Amino acid sequence: MPISSNWPDHMTTVFDADGVRIVDSGTRLDVILCTPENRNAQTPKTWDALAGAQQFVTAATRVVVLTGEGVSFSAGLDRSMLGAPTAENPVTLASIGMAGETALRDFISTAQSAFSWWRECDALTIAVVQGHAIGAGFQLALACDLVLALPDASFAMREPRLGLVPDLGGTHALVRAVGYPRALEICATGRAVEAPEALALGIVQYLLSPKKTDTQIDEIIAALTGPSRGVVSGLKHLLQAAEEASPELQRANEREAQIARIAELMREAT
Repeated sequence: MPISSNWPDHMTTVFDADGVRIVDSGTRLDVILCTPENRNAQTPKTWDALAGAQQFVTAATRVVVLTGEGVSFSAGLDRSMLGAPTAENPVTLASIGMAGETALRDFISTAQSAFSWWRECDALTIAVVQGHAIGAGFQLALACDLVLALPDASFAMREPRLGLVPDLGGTHALVRAVGYPRALEICATGRAVEAPEALALGIVQYLLSPKKTDTQIDEIIAALTGPSRGVVSGLKHLLQAAEEASPELQRANEREAQIARIAELMREAT
């Protein structure tokens, strides 16, 4: 990876630092985790870069594709974050914890911003996962609207084994995908959910062929972006609201969304 077979000639690298590369090709934005030497493990700098990626989503962007270079999508939190602070790695969970609850709360809130915008933005967001997606890696994939997986993909929430809980938006996304009992079992055991099971559970929406990966992704993107950007954006926010809205409230949401669509169609017709 990255998946890039049919990138147009005018693709532009708009960011390349802190383990993240961002390539803009107009209607498609590729966000690439690019430290394959450590299986794309994440640090606070990674999260800052991922949070900043949203600034490159424009009115022309139809889809944001999140991938990881190398054999794994992301092995989760960089192990250096779990040790004592050093001159090379001054920011660790221990150093933040010693700074007090307020500092720790602010740190987690900032980290969460790297994960929350993927569903909030108007463009469609798609994670393409190969190899390991562990902890923060699993949560990052879940942050996207859709997850595509290679047959060797393996998902796991390992935070409980470290005495922690998932705290990057993953609990809400996982329960939404598989329900509370199965989410509890996956998190408490920390076991691996392999690609076929992830597909059956609804964590993954498409299982890709290693021999036709690029072609399949292009076909999936083409099908999903067949309707106009306004329609896809409207659907995205409308269906998200349906997860928690009462039937009455959702009917109101549908009315307002349809009014906005009809208004846009009328503007286009004039």
